Amino acid sequence: MAYHSGYGAHGSKHRTRAAPDPPPLFDDTSGGYSSQPGGYPAPGADVAFNVNNLLGDPMANMAMAYGSSIASQGKDIVHKELHRFVSVNKLKYFFAVDTAYVARKLGLLVFPYTHQNWKMQYSHDVPLPPRKDLNAPDLYIPTMAFITYVLLAGMALGIQKRFSPEVLGLCASTALVWVFMEVLALLLGLYLATVRSELSTFHLLAYSGYKYVGMILSVLTGLLFGSDGYYVALAWTSSALMYFIVRSLRTAALGPDTMGSPASQQRLQLYLTLGAAAFQPLIIYWLTFHLVR
Repeated sequence: MAYHSGYGAHGSKHRTRAAPDPPPLFDDTSGGYSSQPGGYPAPGADVAFNVNNLLGDPMANMAMAYGSSIASQGKDIVHKELHRFVSVNKLKYFFAVDTAYVARKLGLLVFPYTHQNWKMQYSHDVPLPPRKDLNAPDLYIPTMAFITYVLLAGMALGIQKRFSPEVLGLCASTALVWVFMEVLALLLGLYLATVRSELSTFHLLAYSGYKYVGMILSVLTGLLFGSDGYYVALAWTSSALMYFIVRSLRTAALGPDTMGSPASQQRLQLYLTLGAAAFQPLIIYWLTFHLVR
């Protein structure tokens, strides 16, 4: 028994002298922070943390997947109905784009102030397709921007734990309804002002659909930098879109066919163009403010 007691005492003494754990070979940076003195985050850590939250939130991922399915179904329905009532050849003109055109057009929508020539180009009295004329309206960018907006709205709602199929469906349908109402209002205004123009419904739909680009930038900036970033992006994209709409409608679309119109009719055309441009920030704000908290 004395032997066992001595062994137990020896073992207990040996345990009290156990060496401390060795220091870690690497600092833990899983939270997005560097090992700076005082525990302060590294520059840009907040943005990196926000991006990780956006991409790693399972609710946001599920919302994006559902939004993608809704956008795909809506695109198929629209194409099916268009094939029934619209000439496919006329519609192909508005989708005749390439990568270079899309990149330049997006740059023009974000910063249109340095663009000089706003006139649409013609060849044998036929307008050139968008890929050959930067000023030609297209429907490719509005279509892709709408799908992206629906996906981004689903992600924003998922991050805020407010996602549901009904809410996302209402968000997508509201965005479409506002655009169609705007196009109908423009058509009515052109008719009442007796404007002689080659503007078709597709032209107006394209110009109206460009607002989705500003909506995407505003929501994305709001998700990354909060409400302050949202309002800064909203102000910038709204002013750029207003400038783009006024110059495009007055110079590229309405100008050539209305040079000989009476002064009163020209004033009506100017008021119509300014009204369409001034309405853009209101729609952008109404469709995006609830996605940023």
